[in-house]
Amino acid sequence: MSTSIDLKAATRTFLAQTEGHLATYLEGCVHCGACADACHFYVASGDPRHTPAYKLFPIAKAHRSHKFPFGWFGFARPIGERDLREWEELLFDTCTMCGRCTMICPMAIDIAAIVAGARRAFVAAGLGPPDLLAAADSSRDHGSPLGVTADKLRERIEWIADDNGVTIPLDAPKADVLLTLSSVETMKYPKSVAAMAKLLNHAGVSWTLSTKGYEATNFGYLAGKGDIAKTMVERIVTAAGSVGAKTVVIPECGHAYGVLRWSAAAMLGRPLPFQVLHISEFLARLKRDGKLRLTPFDEPMTYHDPCQVSRRGGATADARDVLSGFARNFREMTPTGDENWCCGGGGGVQAIERAAPLRHQVFKLKMDQVERTGAKTMVSACSNCRLTMDESKAHWQWQGGIDSLVEIVADHLVEAPRQSR
Repeated sequence: MSTSIDLKAATRTFLAQTEGHLATYLEGCVHCGACADACHFYVASGDPRHTPAYKLFPIAKAHRSHKFPFGWFGFARPIGERDLREWEELLFDTCTMCGRCTMICPMAIDIAAIVAGARRAFVAAGLGPPDLLAAADSSRDHGSPLGVTADKLRERIEWIADDNGVTIPLDAPKADVLLTLSSVETMKYPKSVAAMAKLLNHAGVSWTLSTKGYEATNFGYLAGKGDIAKTMVERIVTAAGSVGAKTVVIPECGHAYGVLRWSAAAMLGRPLPFQVLHISEFLARLKRDGKLRLTPFDEPMTYHDPCQVSRRGGATADARDVLSGFARNFREMTPTGDENWCCGGGGGVQAIERAAPLRHQVFKLKMDQVERTGAKTMVSACSNCRLTMDESKAHWQWQGGIDSLVEIVADHLVEAPRQSR
């Protein structure tokens, strides 16, 4: 942790967040506590500090210290170093910005948006988890949080293509679809990259990857570094423009989808010149158009909804459209869909090593959900969820299966994939 804290910079950034709709949220909280039981961190730990509404306090304190009458007459103590040091871990380590609390809140307060704003203030003050901030810096400097440079991408794609016997176009001059990747997939789950290629080729899609903009995950956004967040978006926009792509497909990554689909235009100050679809949405569209022909999957299966794709993304039905008629023994969790429990690693929490013990506690909720369905396999469409759950599965030596939507679908294609145009 940094020893030098810029309190003025933090306060200015806090106040900048309250100039618009966030001020309404801050004034709207009635302190009912209903959000507590909606938060996986609170349910797993029982610690009242993990109540979502408690995370409003730092930015609310800055707001009230400058608003009439509290700030004008000196009734409110200004935000101090002790406040920031106390709240850093809560805002970064114990909030995945999943939005489940907002569904429960009677005032519909978007706590995830407030946490994102508060993180920017912490970074302005010189605070934040070092490993999360380093991942953001690596994205800016090397192209991805895991250091996948353009040259490294070429090497990995060549290896993945050869190892899986699939054609993966890279830097094609023209394509209707630009596929982006998560470095988690590129480095840890390469079969997912091959699976997406097989599916797109099978459907006859005109697509490509691009070394000009390939990393979908946006650690600038997660770490509260707005300049890096904008840089990552600009790279994808440039790459899409260079090939004339009409659609940008986000891989199995929840926050990558949320940032590009719902926040990128605001970052750039202009509309995006293409449509943004999550891979589950794109596959559902291909299936509805009769372009995916699948053999049945008969093993008992359940589906984990990534928060940023389902609850906050609006694509809850699409993965189920893909699974419909394919997964013959599909079993929903309870709760499910928009109300499903978060994996515990979203919002950059997966990248914070000190947060691991609490993440493992949170995974007990998921273990219980899956076991109650009797399913042998839990499938998801987010590699960050998968990585988080794989690590916790190993921690608890849980015997349940965790798999990828694109990998399972690609393994059940009726015929050999056709090459892309």
